[in-house]
Amino acid sequence: MTERDLSDADTVLRQAPSPERPEASGPDLHVGRPVGLDIRLRSILFFVLYNLMGIFHSLASFVVAPFQTFEQRYRFVNLWSRATMWLLRRLNGVEIEVSGLENIPQGEPVVVLANHQSQWETFYLQLLFTPQATVLKRELLWVPFFGWALVLLRPIAIDRGQPGQALKTILRVGQERLAQGISVVIYPEGTRQPPRRMGRFNAGGAMLACRAGRRVVPIAHNAGDCWPARSLWRFPGTIRVAIGEPIDCSGETAKAVNEKAEDWIRATLERL
Repeated sequence: MTERDLSDADTVLRQAPSPERPEASGPDLHVGRPVGLDIRLRSILFFVLYNLMGIFHSLASFVVAPFQTFEQRYRFVNLWSRATMWLLRRLNGVEIEVSGLENIPQGEPVVVLANHQSQWETFYLQLLFTPQATVLKRELLWVPFFGWALVLLRPIAIDRGQPGQALKTILRVGQERLAQGISVVIYPEGTRQPPRRMGRFNAGGAMLACRAGRRVVPIAHNAGDCWPARSLWRFPGTIRVAIGEPIDCSGETAKAVNEKAEDWIRATLERL
């Protein structure tokens, strides 16, 4: 399993360019960033330990799954996520600051829309919203060891080669998950962006929320500063996560809800 495959999880349909909404904004802060020997060694060690933990834990998760409820299985599988966050902090000097925890609705499944910079958020958001189902490309489920564990979390797997069918899957399975009390996490940009940049937002997540009558929780973060996409290096620093107030879909169109979430995330990202 490659870094690129794992961190490219979670995608929705890409929409046509909108003239009034730019495709990306902000500089790419990762370009030309110096990588010292200490960072190289610690990053390589993290990569080795992270993958070894993932292999053994995925096997263990698959073995114990038949004897667990979904809630128990979810918590057990996400021990790897917790271990990854611990390893990243102790070995690579990456701290995490979260603001807006009070904006996470309690006892209510929601649709989470977040910007996508890294593989990091696919781990950490699993810990913030429990349980949850993440929209991801179906090929990830075929990856030995890691794919087995992903299946246990009831993700929403889509075929990116058939965009029309992919949207139908998001709407159909997404509503099923929400009805089961499981929040749905979507990365509307559809692909990872460089630090401090944002791509165009697809409205599939907002459409799901409006059809299901659920609120949208926007999230902005700067994970790409410490865990850049498509890179082996892990840089010390602070990943800041901001959780916005839930957006009520009542009386709103999916387009309006999507724009509210995008505008909030874009403005917040500039301040992180």
